Amino acid sequence: MAEYDLTPRMAPNLDRHLVFPLLEFLQERQLYDDNHILKAKIDLLNNTNMVDYAMDIHKTLYHTEDVPQDMVERRADVVARLKSLEDAAAPLVAFLQNPAAVQELRADKHYNLQMLNDKYQIGAAQIEALYQYAKFQFECGNYSGAADYLYQYRALCTNSERSLNALWGKLAAEVLMQNWDVALEELNRLKEIIDSKNFSSPINQVQSRIWLMHWSLFIFFNHDNGRTQIIDLFNQDKYLNAIQTSAPHLLRYLATAFIVNKRRRPQFKDFIKVIQQEQNSYKDPITEFLACVYVNYDFDGAQKKMRECEEVILNDPFLGKRVEESNFSTVPLRDEFLENARLFIFETYCRIHQRIDMGVLAEKLNLNYEEAERWIVNLIRGSKLDAKIDSETGRVIMEPNHPNVYEQLIDHTKALNGRTYKLVTQILEHTQAQVAR
Repeated sequence: MAEYDLTPRMAPNLDRHLVFPLLEFLQERQLYDDNHILKAKIDLLNNTNMVDYAMDIHKTLYHTEDVPQDMVERRADVVARLKSLEDAAAPLVAFLQNPAAVQELRADKHYNLQMLNDKYQIGAAQIEALYQYAKFQFECGNYSGAADYLYQYRALCTNSERSLNALWGKLAAEVLMQNWDVALEELNRLKEIIDSKNFSSPINQVQSRIWLMHWSLFIFFNHDNGRTQIIDLFNQDKYLNAIQTSAPHLLRYLATAFIVNKRRRPQFKDFIKVIQQEQNSYKDPITEFLACVYVNYDFDGAQKKMRECEEVILNDPFLGKRVEESNFSTVPLRDEFLENARLFIFETYCRIHQRIDMGVLAEKLNLNYEEAERWIVNLIRGSKLDAKIDSETGRVIMEPNHPNVYEQLIDHTKALNGRTYKLVTQILEHTQAQVAR
């Protein structure tokens, strides 16, 4: 199933620290040779300050207790740099650790800066040192300390760009500590800034949205309400257009959320059109399953894709976590997916056949006749199908459903916005490339 692994597509849109959980999962699932994963980890660690971790991996990979001299020297440099940054940030850190002193701060940042300078001799240099210290802590893998200092830095920072960078770092730290509630709050803050900020180029804003969606996957598939909120975010026009333009592989996660979250079904019809439009850009068993059921009406193909979907989910770092690691008290995502996928098949089957033999459905459902009859009654009620059961012939009789011409017109015009946005984005990219030359 390595052919469906999205890690190579995901990694460029993640902070390198966020890639480690993905590699850990892939190593556990044994999708790749273990040495391949260990080498990938070392490559990632080369640009961090997590030298001790890199040393441990080196020992495991090469079956030795010795480590390269450059790692030893690198560790000494990190320790010295950490001490230097700690000393530079010490006056401000001491102030922030003093509850009585912190009470002197107000909502007005400019007042705070003046007060800190006049009363505590803490100026711009110490505030900058706090940011550098927090960033260094993050690179060392001390995510808790980094999150605290970045939060405090943002309360004092008046530079919007630097404050935005600190917010990205805070979000990454909360994700890595698995503080899902706090991480969701930071995610929403970041979204508000991205949507309202004046970017130097529309392309930069699109890229920020793409990063945000990639980072959000950690939260949405761990937070209690995440499977609903991923639809709220990804299905917004601006974000869905960004997916179609630059990150169609994210359709896997939106498709999964739609399948396991029946409450969002009113939006589902439009999403199927997106799946259909993007079949040449991206497809995997999950998106192909939806195409089989709702575009091609290929139910045999859908059954085959269901089996492939199960493997894809089990081997996806965001979808396939072990049951004991799940925060959900309900059944695992895989089981929810398969149950709802079967439901999708039979709902669609009922919609396109005028007369359906309940015995055939009972056999497909692995139920006896009476159980199948009750199941079909509930299916008709729940899906609001215009149908009735003929007990004498043992058939479900579907009433003809004539589409509304106005609804058809609206459906056809809705897709124009997405196609126009995609075309404009491509033109802007081409223009910027020409200017760069």
